[in-house]
Amino acid sequence: MHKILIIHSAADLYGASKSLVRSTMAAMEAGMQPIVVLPYEGPLKDLIEQLNVTVIILDHGVLRRKNLSPSGLVALTAQLIRAGRKLLKLIKEENIKLIYTNSNANVIGGIISRVSGVKHVWHIREIIENPKWFKYMLHYFINYTGDLIIGVSGPVLENMKPNVQENKLKLVYNGIDYQPFKEIHSDLKAEIGISQDTILIGMIARVHFWKGQTYFLDVAKQLADKYDHIHFVMVGDAFTGYEYLYDEIKSKIKVNGLEGKVTDLGYRIDIPNIMSGLDIFMLPSILPDPLPTTVLEAMAAGKPVVATNHGGAMEMVLDSETGYLVPWDNAPKAATAFEQLIEDENLRITMGNAGQQRVIKDFSIEAYIQNMGKVFEGVLGRKS
Repeated sequence: MHKILIIHSAADLYGASKSLVRSTMAAMEAGMQPIVVLPYEGPLKDLIEQLNVTVIILDHGVLRRKNLSPSGLVALTAQLIRAGRKLLKLIKEENIKLIYTNSNANVIGGIISRVSGVKHVWHIREIIENPKWFKYMLHYFINYTGDLIIGVSGPVLENMKPNVQENKLKLVYNGIDYQPFKEIHSDLKAEIGISQDTILIGMIARVHFWKGQTYFLDVAKQLADKYDHIHFVMVGDAFTGYEYLYDEIKSKIKVNGLEGKVTDLGYRIDIPNIMSGLDIFMLPSILPDPLPTTVLEAMAAGKPVVATNHGGAMEMVLDSETGYLVPWDNAPKAATAFEQLIEDENLRITMGNAGQQRVIKDFSIEAYIQNMGKVFEGVLGRKS
């Protein structure tokens, strides 16, 4: 049985981490034995260990924006050297045959693959536009150190094509387990303390400058000025180093006069419960979100989705059929897409049902596991 080293940049249970669990399952289905490396303790570790998979906690030098300063690069380099030595020893001791890197933030995977000569699969979930020099260098590194480069959406692959060999690129859509979202029925409105006839609009995302929390609040202001029977809910905590954004969010709520209209639930793991309790889901990302899992989860829960019109959402949301695609830089115009949904319950149900069927058909976990299993077998030169 071949062993595969799986490297990830977090230990949370957001989209990329959930996808990592499914990639691990795909490796096992393909007859491989995974060993997973995470940078710190967290709920993801427990979830993977439930699969009887070994998890190693090693701070392996995750690439973040803060590392782009001279001092940051020096610290990152030292960290990569320390982690690289440990992982190269592990590769030799465990006779690792394949390295799988989940996200371009894990540069250690590319380094140790070149040093060890072990084949390497990148799974890219990000779209990088700026700074241009960083985009070029990272994509050159990915091309040089990857035997195969998976993109989660067409926009992700297009973003890399100028600097990455096209014959190395492969599209594999994320898949989700839609059953928990389809079957559960929760009363989020009762938890929040609002009436059942209130229209509840929500977003779920890590707190980050490009995830659009403040844009969500700008859209909320437009709608709150027109409708009394609406409420907004935000779910998600901050990436390490971005905790200062909480102050910006609180300030935006106050400036927009939304006190009492917005509930911030912070970090939650019961996402099916959250999705079930919403009337409308919004993806407000102000930069292209490669293939946001939360959109699929909302669709699986039978909720209409209003998403900013770039990135992977363009391949997920069928405009005017499962929801609406809206501008990422024009809150008044984005708000108009909600108006018919707020006013028409039947439209919410119709669009939600259409989205649910789309997820079941095109974005199931079964299809993802099968596709990823074929990827691993193909790189190793084994027949499916």
